[in-house]
Amino acid sequence: RLAVTDSEIATWRSAAEHMHVPYDERLGVHPQDQDFTTHERWDFDATPPDQYPLLLHRPYFELYRKQVVKQADLVLALYARGDAFTADQKRRDFDYYEQLTVRDSSLSACVQAIVAAEVGHLDLAYDYLAEAALMDLDDLEHNVLDGVHIASLAGAVLAVIGGLGGARDHGGALAFAPRLPDGLTRLAFPVVYRGRRLHVEVTPQAARYSVDEGALRLSHWGEDIDVIAGTPVARHIPAAPT
Repeated sequence: RLAVTDSEIATWRSAAEHMHVPYDERLGVHPQDQDFTTHERWDFDATPPDQYPLLLHRPYFELYRKQVVKQADLVLALYARGDAFTADQKRRDFDYYEQLTVRDSSLSACVQAIVAAEVGHLDLAYDYLAEAALMDLDDLEHNVLDGVHIASLAGAVLAVIGGLGGARDHGGALAFAPRLPDGLTRLAFPVVYRGRRLHVEVTPQAARYSVDEGALRLSHWGEDIDVIAGTPVARHIPAAPT
C-alpha cells in the first residue's frame, strides 16, 4: 500500500483551493476551458458517420481549436460539485454541452445520464443509462474482445442511484431527488451510510425510505426527514419541469 505524506496532501489541498471554473456572461454558461466558447463550433453536419470517433480520424490540434467535446467533463463538475452551481446554471450548461458532446469515451454516457435526470431530461437520461449498461452486452464500441468496460458498468450503477435516484451527499448530508422516466415503474436500491443500511424504493408518484436499525436523517427534494427503523417514510415526487 502506498503511503501519502502530509506534504502531498497539502499540495492537493492547495490545488483544490486554486481551482477555478470560468463563466461566460454573454452565453450564460461555464466554458469547458477559459477560451472554449470563443472557438468556432465543430461542423457536425459536414462530418459523416464513418468519421466517428473523431479522435481516431482527426488530429487533436484540430479538435481542440473547435467547440466539440470528447466526453462530458464540465457536465461531470455539475454532478461532482453540484452544490457549487445553481439549478438554472446546471440546465443551461447541460443543454449547451449536450449539443457538442460526441461521447468518444465510454465514460461519458453515465455522467450525462446523471445530470440529464437532474435537470429534467428523463427520457434522455434513460437512454444514456442504457448506453452505459449495454456498452459490452451490445458491444457498442465494437471492442469487447479486448475486455469489458468496467468503468462504464460502474457508471451505470451511478446513473441509476445518482441519476434516477437523485442521490447526493454534498457537505456530508445525504439527499435524494428521485424521478423516473416513463419507461420505468419501479426502482429500488440500498445505501449504506454512516453505519446504517437505507433502503430506497421509487415509483413514478412517490419514494419510500426505510432503515434496518437505528435512525437516519436525510432530505427528499429539499425536505429534511428522519427515517426510523420499523417506520418507513413515504414522500410524493414532484413532476418534472417542462
